Parts: sequence; C-alpha cells; structure tokens
Amino acid sequence: MNVITTFTTKKREKQIKSERKLLKELSIQMLKKSVQQHFDAIRVQGGVFLQQGLEEGCYDVAIEAFLLGAQFSRFAPLGESSEKIQQRCEKEMKHLIDTLYNFWLYWGKLGDEVIFNDSLYFLCESFIEYWWSEGFTRGERRRKLRLH
Repeated sequence: MNVITTFTTKKREKQIKSERKLLKELSIQMLKKSVQQHFDAIRVQGGVFLQQGLEEGCYDVAIEAFLLGAQFSRFAPLGESSEKIQQRCEKEMKHLIDTLYNFWLYWGKLGDEVIFNDSLYFLCESFIEYWWSEGFTRGERRRKLRLH
C-alpha cells in the first residue's frame, strides 16, 4: 500500500524546513536589542509584566517580517531591486505593521493622543521594515551560498 502525498503537503514541508534553517540565524538577544532600539522611548503603564508581554508580541511580528523578507529574497537573483521586491509584498507588510500597531494600542494603554499614535505607527513601520530587510539579506545570502 502506497502513501499518497499531495503537492501542497510537500510544498509546506519544504517551506517549514527552510524557515527552520533561517530561524537558526536569529537570537533572542538580537530581537530584544531591536525592540529596545525601536520602542525604548515609549513608557508603558502597567509595569514589568506588561512590558514583557509587549516585547514578546514584538518578537512574534519581527519573526514574521523576517521570514517574509527571506521568502521574497528569491526574486533578487532575477535582477529586481530590493525596493521593487518590497513593493511586491506591500500588502503583507501593511498587515504586519497594522497588527503590531494595534497590538501596542490595545495592550500598551498609551492613551488617545493622536500625535503620539502617529509616531507609534511610524515606529512600527520602521521596525517591520528593519526586520524585513534583515530577512531579505539573510535569505539572499543563503541563496548565494546555496544553503537554501
């Protein structure tokens, strides 16, 4: 009796395998340093426990942006610039930015100040773009070294 596997199952297994290899290059210290660099100016009401929860949420979104950048790095050998490739995944990046922004608004108890909320949005945007570009360069390097 033969086991029947589908193309989508094999594709998903391959994707998971490549994501695991990429995630080995990340460390918690890198994520923590990045969160501190981008969001250190924001003071959160609620103490240390809430601060740790917000950091972990930022880690999750950073990892997603990192994997998205690495996934789209496959277009780099075709001669496209990173800006053009970033435009390809604009919808996904917008979703990640909005997710992180709404996460901060909901859990951060930041208040209703519009100017502050705008600056928070720009912080979230730069954070996602940073991790997307990190993933892009790591994915591009893995492809050049034929480690994919």
